[in-house]
Amino acid sequence: MSVEYSGKGDPARSLALLWRTSEPTGRKGKPELGVERIVRAAIEVADAEGLQALSMRRVAERLGVGTMSLYTYVPGKPELFDLMLDTVYGETDRPADVPGGWRGRLEQIARENWALYLRHPWLLQVAANRPVLGPNLTAKYDYELNAVDGIGLTDVEMDSVITLITGFVHGTARGAVEAAQAESMTGLSDEQWWAAHAPFLSRIADPARFPTASRVGQAAGEALNSAYSPEHAFEFGLQRVLDGIEALVKQRTGG
Repeated sequence: MSVEYSGKGDPARSLALLWRTSEPTGRKGKPELGVERIVRAAIEVADAEGLQALSMRRVAERLGVGTMSLYTYVPGKPELFDLMLDTVYGETDRPADVPGGWRGRLEQIARENWALYLRHPWLLQVAANRPVLGPNLTAKYDYELNAVDGIGLTDVEMDSVITLITGFVHGTARGAVEAAQAESMTGLSDEQWWAAHAPFLSRIADPARFPTASRVGQAAGEALNSAYSPEHAFEFGLQRVLDGIEALVKQRTGG
């Protein structure tokens, strides 16, 4: 899976579009496009066809307009990409009251990020080291930090906890997307793949030679009905991550 980087466009023009400090108007007599329509069309292309299919031409085709008309509103693909990112980051639900204290708040954040990746799998191709400095991502980050504000952590630890949670979700969501795509890419469901390989596995999976792998693999396969369950990995891993954060909070507060 190739990686895309945000922030490759002109900083001044990107930030002006992200924060809507300026927005070109359409030509008189022409169907109004606007930044919002263009961005939504670009997201639809990426959702349906993948990030590799995204281009100004493809977006224009989806809107039924000429490619050059897009440049009245968006300077180019790099700036459009930044706008797409910030737009989808605005989709996460941010309720004011979440039961369960800081742990419940972090769990809610994890589930919102998980759902976001599943809605927009192309987000998994975006490098996280250069964040989009737009209003939606800023609001999302601020909300997530507030989940652990005032519980005894330092500011750096607060940031690290959010990085830990979102990084965990990113990894498990990648597994979920890859598992979902496996059937369409190979033409075989998990059940069909295992059925095809089972006769050969029985010959090489010698319990006497690999006793632990045989025992655990069988137990996991029976419990999960598969060699790998993205949902189980997410649920189990999330609770263990939260357990680790809880240990840190208790250490800091003496609780």
